[in-house]
Amino acid sequence: MAGCILVVDDERDIRDTIAELLTDEGYEVEEASDGAEALEKARGCHPAMVLLDLMMPGMNGWEFRARQRGDPDLAGIPVIVVSALGKVPGVDAAAYLTKPFELEDLLTVVRRHAAA
Repeated sequence: MAGCILVVDDERDIRDTIAELLTDEGYEVEEASDGAEALEKARGCHPAMVLLDLMMPGMNGWEFRARQRGDPDLAGIPVIVVSALGKVPGVDAAAYLTKPFELEDLLTVVRRHAAA
């Protein structure tokens, strides 16, 4: 798979757990704690996909998506929303995973979109 998987969540424990799981599965992982950091990291590693929390301080997930869609270099990167809110109207995403989630469900979604 070309590019990394960018994990964006303000909760360090969640980021660390997801990053460890994906690294163990052979994926390259980058982490960001808010939308602004995520945009910077995305421009650096051009991720194959973004796992995005919505509710974060600073730049939240909604603003990240708006800016990502407005950037021609980043607009085509699929986003999987990982949020306690589940599927949110108005947030365009390739998939949604509701917190709390099973790690196997996360892997299933990632594998499905990594193969796309």
